[in-house]
Amino acid sequence: VDYVASLTHTHIHFAACTAVLKPFGKLALIDDPGPLDIGLMKRKSQSLHWEYMPTKIMFNGDVASHGRILRRLCELADNGQVQSTLGKNLGNINQANLLEAHRLLEGGAVIGKLVLSGFDK
Repeated sequence: VDYVASLTHTHIHFAACTAVLKPFGKLALIDDPGPLDIGLMKRKSQSLHWEYMPTKIMFNGDVASHGRILRRLCELADNGQVQSTLGKNLGNINQANLLEAHRLLEGGAVIGKLVLSGFDK
């Protein structure tokens, strides 16, 4: 693939991310993975892009660009050009669904993200 976005646990998936990237591919990450063996990227001339959301605000005050970026991301997702890692939506946050989420996660076989949304009234 040309691009990989690693949003969490990059230290665990780094080797796999570089393996699937084409030559000159780009790996973007937002987490704080600790030391990475960037030598894995050299042979294919891949590049690493590390995003820290508040940087624009901290250094040039460009708050409005965050809205533009998020709107563009929504467009890409709506058009199927960006895919979510959503694995399963368990419904509203309540005791039963929270216990189910923990059971699934503790089982170690979850692929993708588990989602709990809203609150029961």
